[in-house]
Order: sequence, then C-alpha cells, then structure tokens
Amino acid sequence: MEAVLQTRGLLSLPPKPTKASSLLNPSQGLTHRLFASKPLGFNGLCLFYRRVPSVVAKPNGVPFICKAKAASAADGKQPFFNENEKPKFMGIEILTLKKIIPLGLMFFCILFNYTILRDTKDVLVVTAKGSSAEIIPFLKTWVNLPMAIGFMLLYTKLANVLSKKALFYTVIVPFIAFFGAFGFLLYPLSNYIHPQALSDKLLAVLGPRFLGPLAIMRIWSFCLFYVMAELWGSVVISVLFWGFANQITTVEEAKRFYPLFGLGANVALIFSGRTVKYFSNLRKNLGPRVDGWAISLKGMMSIVVLMGFTICFLYWWVNKFVPLPTRSWKKKEKPKMGTMESLKFLVSSRYIRDLATLVVAYGISINLVEVTWKSKLKAQFPSPNEYSSFMGDFSTATGIATFTMMLLSQFIFDKYGWGVAAKITPTVLLLTGVGFFSLILFGDPLGPALAEFGMTPLLAAVYVGAMQNIFSKSAKYSLFDPCKEMAYIPLDEDTKVKGKAAIDVVCNPLGKSGGALIQQFMILTFGSLANSTPYLGGILLMIVFTWLSAAKSLDTQFTALRREEELEKEMERDAVKIPVVSEPRNDSVANSSLLNAASDDSTGSSSDTSTPRNIYKTED
Repeated sequence: MEAVLQTRGLLSLPPKPTKASSLLNPSQGLTHRLFASKPLGFNGLCLFYRRVPSVVAKPNGVPFICKAKAASAADGKQPFFNENEKPKFMGIEILTLKKIIPLGLMFFCILFNYTILRDTKDVLVVTAKGSSAEIIPFLKTWVNLPMAIGFMLLYTKLANVLSKKALFYTVIVPFIAFFGAFGFLLYPLSNYIHPQALSDKLLAVLGPRFLGPLAIMRIWSFCLFYVMAELWGSVVISVLFWGFANQITTVEEAKRFYPLFGLGANVALIFSGRTVKYFSNLRKNLGPRVDGWAISLKGMMSIVVLMGFTICFLYWWVNKFVPLPTRSWKKKEKPKMGTMESLKFLVSSRYIRDLATLVVAYGISINLVEVTWKSKLKAQFPSPNEYSSFMGDFSTATGIATFTMMLLSQFIFDKYGWGVAAKITPTVLLLTGVGFFSLILFGDPLGPALAEFGMTPLLAAVYVGAMQNIFSKSAKYSLFDPCKEMAYIPLDEDTKVKGKAAIDVVCNPLGKSGGALIQQFMILTFGSLANSTPYLGGILLMIVFTWLSAAKSLDTQFTALRREEELEKEMERDAVKIPVVSEPRNDSVANSSLLNAASDDSTGSSSDTSTPRNIYKTED
C-alpha cells in the first residue's frame, strides 16, 4: 500500500550520511518524535531509509523514501491493518445483521398486523347494522383525534417514569390484549352491549342526516376497534418501532438498510392481503346459520396476537444479545413554533406556501374520494365477508403497485426530474377521480355499454374507485413523499427548519381533518353522503387543480434554487488557487533544519515555518 505523506521542510542528508545516520535511528529522537508525542495507533512500526536515484533531487539535497513496515511475527502482534476488522457475512458485519434482520422481521410483523386491522376496521364500521360509510368522517374527527391526543399525553408521562424496555411492553401489550379480547369476547357479545334501541329512538327524532354521529354510539365497540387499529399504525409503527430502530442503528446502517424496510413493508402488504382473503372466504364452507364473519374475525385476531408476541420476542432478543451503539448525548435544538407562528411563517414565504398546498391538497383529496368509494363498496358488497374479501384483494394490489412504483421512482426522477414526479400524484387523482364521480353521477346512460363487459355502473364505480386508491397511494409513497422531502433541500437552513416545523404543525393535521370536516358539513347540509356526491366531485376538481398549480409554481422555484446552488459549486471548483513557491536553500540551511528537527522537542514548533511541502511515499 502506498500513500502520499506531506511534510514540512526538506528531508535531505549531508554528503557523508554516516554521521547523520545516527540521527535517523528508529530508537532515537525521530521515532520518539513521530510516535511517542503524537501516537497514531500503529503497532510495531520501523523506519529505514534508502537512496532512490531515479527521483530527481533538489540541488545539494538527496530525497529519500520513508518506508513503513509491520513488526515481525516474533513481536507477537497482529498487523495493524487487520486490527479493527470485524467478522462479516456476505460483506455485511455480523453485528449489523444481528440488528437489521430482527428489525426487518419486526417491521414485517407490525405492518402485517396493520393491514389486517385496517381492512377489518372498515368492514366493522361500514357494514354494521344501522351504520354506513358516513360514520367515518365523524369517527375520525370526534373519536379518533381526541383519543390520539390523550394517548400521546399518557405516553409522555409514562416515558418520564418508565425505562425504554418497560415503556415498550407497557404500550404494545394492551394492544395485543384488546385485539384478542375483541375477537373472542367483545364481538360475540356485540348484540348485547350495543344500545340499538336507544339509537333507533334518537334517529327517529333527529332524522337520517344524523345517522353518522348516532352510529358511533350504536356500535361503540366497533368504533373502539377502529380507533385502536388507527393507533396501531401511528403508535406502534411511528413511535415504538422507528424509535427503537433509531436507537440501535448507526447513521451508516440507516442509510443502507432503511430503504429496504420500505420494500419489505409492501411485501407484508401483499401477504397480509392474501391472509384477509383466505379467512374472509371461510364463510363459503360454513352452514347457513353460522356467523361466518365471527369465525373469520377469530382467525384473523389470532394471527394478530401471534404476530404481536413475535414482535415482543424480537424486541427482547435484540436488547439481550445486541450491544447498543455509543452516541453523543448532546441534544440539538429544534424550533418550537406554535400554531400562530406557523401560520405567519406559511404566509410569509411563497415557496413554503406552495409546499404547504401540496400537503393539504393530498390529505383532503384522498379523504373525499375514499369515503365516497367505501359507501359504494358497501352497496356492492353488503356482507362483511364479501367486503373483507374485496379489501384483501385491494391490499394485495396496493402492495404490488407500491413495490413496482418504488422501483420505477428512481428512473422517473432521473429521466423527467422533480417537476414531473411531483405532478404524477395529482394527475392520477384527477383522472381516476373524474372517472369515479362520472360513473356515480352519469352511470345510468352508461349502463348498456357496461353490461357488455358484465358490469353494472355500481361495480364499475367500485373498480375505478379501487384503482384510484391503489394508484394514488402507491404514487404518494414512491413519488409524493420523496418530492416533498427533496423540496426542503435547496432552502437555507433557517427556512428549511422553520418551514418543516410549520408544515408539521399546521398542514398535516389540516390535510387529514379537512376532508372529514367538508364531508360532515355536506352530510348535515344535504342529508346524506349520496346527495353530497356532486358537490364533493366539484370540490375535488378545485383542490386538484390548485394542487397542480402549486406544483408547477414550486417546480419553477425549486429549479431556480437548484441552478443557483449548482452554479455556486461550479464557481468553487473553478476557483484559481495560487501555488506557494519557496526559495531554494543551501546545504547548510538544509542540514541545520534536519539536525534541529531531529533534536527538537515533541511540539515541532520550529517546523511550522513557511517552508515548502515535499512528498514522500510509504510502502507496505
């Protein structure tokens, strides 16, 4: 191994090097100067010098090559090059594999459960007697949001009194216990614990427009399942798993393996979709008086409990057998912006306003179409088993589409750039949204044409709505999220930090709850979700066009900032550097420099003068 070493001063010997050779003896001053005062961590190095006639020497001086060799085997020490080498398997350190493989399995189990729970919660609240898809906007706003806030307050208090291990088990075990109890206890008793008679009386007094709010009370145990399933996604995935992953992995490991977790998530989506499909079809082999959905629910909740205990075991194993990396405990200061401060910052910057528009528009658009689609899905598949079976196919298709889009996203960014990638998600929502609402509003004239393909307008609307959800979500995960994060990169540090804080405080909650609030207003105003469909379609068109306009504006600003950044880097690369030229020195100066360097103390202050730098090679 040869490397270039730059040293100050000219290393040369007098015409008779025999007298000065003692100064270069490794056991004397030079060895002490190089190794004792400034240890480099090399074990057993020896130095010797030889004359190299092929190298052109400066006047009155002879260059020498400094050669470093490892100590002999008789010293009983390993060569320093292999001293820190760790065991590897297929080019990956064993210690890294002991962390990444259990983390990957944990992530798979968590998302496997989440897909089952997500599909099941929709089946329960949409297909229940006395309920419909109109319950979802009210449920998200008035039940899910308050419980999420309450849980995070409780979690914060528990984090102050419990260790990390105890906190993990304290949070995840109640989830596992609830889902197991729901499948084997709460659902079989639902006919006895739900206030059906009271809900019917209130509905007769208040009118059908209050069907959604009253359904929350009517099927309260199903609504509790809905909220716990939503919290599983936000708490177990975002808080517990990613908090644990960031705790035990280094930055280098995260850069290398975190993207693989995203691909693994879609594999879990595919397998869990097949699982939901299998248990939903069990009803076909059962008798007419058997509650097939109860049997399917017990099977799926059993798998959720099994996967939950597997997650706990993997967490225990990693903490038991994998050492945690050492980290600096110095905390970085994060900007704390209140709601009003965030609003002021959003208004002050056009770039941040456009970025905020993208985030809010996606949240509202996906909610407007999704709830309307689920109402049509119930009309097409009124049975819980049929509804759940379709959702299993839907989850599998979403996983396949997202996996494919993640593989294609790099090509899209490289070939077409940020602007095209940012416009794909709203374009998909626009095209599929127009087709979906058109089939709902103008389905009757299209009935004869659709009948030739063996479909009714309702079934066609269900399929188009499913395509809308599949492609919009796959585009969101593979293109929209990366585009959003990339948009922060060219900003200055102050705008980047404050802009992200403002969007997290205001835009994310506004996007998630905005669609639900619009739907609630429409339902209470026009009486039902079906009567609100034309107006929801018009609102969707307005939001998507606003989204596309903001994406175009942001693309112009983003491109300008990127060009400015590239121009600055190019100017730095092309900057003229003036080399430092030193005056030649005679023999006496060179010889005295060598003698002074050999006999000087370890500080080496006399060598920090403006002498020329000479290049020496070390050979291994």
